[in-house]
Amino acid sequence: MPNIKSAKKRVKTSERNRQHNVAVKSAVKTSIKKVYESIKNDVEEEKLKTAVNRAYSVIDKAVSKGVMHKNTAARKKSRLTRHVNKGSVPA
Repeated sequence: MPNIKSAKKRVKTSERNRQHNVAVKSAVKTSIKKVYESIKNDVEEEKLKTAVNRAYSVIDKAVSKGVMHKNTAARKKSRLTRHVNKGSVPA
């Protein structure tokens, strides 16, 4: 535990930022899972496109907030698109 006042403040700030980053990452994972569920349940194409667009949006926002690296986001989006085009979910 830090003794210096500024270090104590920094611990609080770091924890707050960590909590925010966890929430954003969780939102990304949830949106990707929703796309996979849509694929698995054979929903109509319009709803699937909506789910994919939502996932892309959430991933792009994570990048803009600095929570996720742009190459990681590109990889996730690429894999997501590949599964949508195949019509299968990852094992």
